[in-house]
Amino acid sequence: MSRPMLEVIALSAQDARAAEAGGADRLELITDIAADGLTPDRETFAAIRAAVGIPLRVMLRTSDGFSAGGPQALDDLRARAQLLRTEGAEEFVLGFLDESGQPDLAAIGALVEVIGTCRWTFHRAIDRAADRDGLRKRLRELPGLDTYLTAGSASGVDDGMATLLAEAERGADGEPGYQARMMVGGGLGLTHLPALCAGGVTAFHIGGAARQAGWASPVSPEAVREWRTVLDG
Repeated sequence: MSRPMLEVIALSAQDARAAEAGGADRLELITDIAADGLTPDRETFAAIRAAVGIPLRVMLRTSDGFSAGGPQALDDLRARAQLLRTEGAEEFVLGFLDESGQPDLAAIGALVEVIGTCRWTFHRAIDRAADRDGLRKRLRELPGLDTYLTAGSASGVDDGMATLLAEAERGADGEPGYQARMMVGGGLGLTHLPALCAGGVTAFHIGGAARQAGWASPVSPEAVREWRTVLDG
């Protein structure tokens, strides 16, 4: 049985090296944490790719919130995705909702068209969806979708624990729409891990928890190593 996966948010090559040194299995690359994470520029991706050997997933998002914006905003995001693909990006993070809280299939499909068969994560937009189960069922045939990043609730893991455990069970049962791996993140703390691991969750995502002084400080290899040790134990 493979060990649980630990994904760490990286804003820079310094963050990336520290996360890898601490035992991270994968990085999520973003910029502008004040907006909950936007698409990094091509140069930042290239610098991080050159700095580490672990997989990278690049955020595709150009504004705060979970709307793709208008046609021009979507065209701009498609162009940025194509530049990142040209630079060598092979994995991504994306996900948009429409005004009614349903998955924005047109916007999501337009980006999937650009990234082709690349693997990707549907991010925490699922936690603000009007119908979580319906979203999963509507997205299940999209190529490359292999992960949902979720806290189980828009307010974080504390409030979402029951939902997370129920969805993990549905995934273990092979229910359609639940085959993609569930990765838990969003207010995730070390104290949550025993219940989540016992419930069959195998992937975890941290951002501020990987930093000794929160977002004001860079990723700490020691902080990441603490998570790695607890997960491996």
